[in-house]
Amino acid sequence: MTGNAVDDPDQTFYENYACGSERNFTQYCNRDLEKLFDRQSVETNIEARKQLVWEIDRKLQDDVARPVIFHARQASCWQPVVKNYTVMVNSSYNGYRFEDVWLDR
Repeated sequence: MTGNAVDDPDQTFYENYACGSERNFTQYCNRDLEKLFDRQSVETNIEARKQLVWEIDRKLQDDVARPVIFHARQASCWQPVVKNYTVMVNSSYNGYRFEDVWLDR
C-alpha cells in the first residue's frame, strides 16, 4: 500500500511501477513506459500532462501492472458556527491546523 498526500502522479508512478523500485512489489517493468513517466513529470502544460498521465494509466491498466484494490475517500464536515476554516483543495491531509478556527456562539 502506498499513501500519498499530494495530488501528483510522480510518486505513484516511480514508486509503484518503475523498474527496480523497492516498492514495485509486482516487479512490473516497462522501460518505454518509464520514459513517459519522465515526460509527464516535466510537462508544464496541464492539459498535455493530463493526456500523458491518462496514457500511462491506460497502459498500466491494460498490463494489469498493479491493480488498485482500495481507494480511500475522505471528507470534512463543519457547522455554520465554525468560522475561519479553510478547505484544502490540493490534499485531504494538509489542512489539519486549526489555530485560526473559532466558534461563533
